[in-house]
Amino acid sequence: MQQVIRINLKRLRTFLNYSRNYLKRNNPVKLLKNNFVAGLKDVLSINKKRKMVKYKLRYQMHQLNQMEKLIAQNNEHAFLRGNKFNEMR
Repeated sequence: MQQVIRINLKRLRTFLNYSRNYLKRNNPVKLLKNNFVAGLKDVLSINKKRKMVKYKLRYQMHQLNQMEKLIAQNNEHAFLRGNKFNEMR
């Protein structure tokens, strides 16, 4: 009986040591704090991110419009040139 109690206490002690070491490595309070701070930073910087996305989108649209103009100027088809169609008539 005494030996069974001793074995169970030893198992309990090793389990508690594993649990303590795990909590040292992966502290749930630190993880919660880090997640909260990261979320707060995202919320506070969302306007800046939105402005950057708008700028990038406008730049891409500008590049696309320039490319379309170049294609229309160098294309033989009159319907792509627009104003040159009236001159041909």
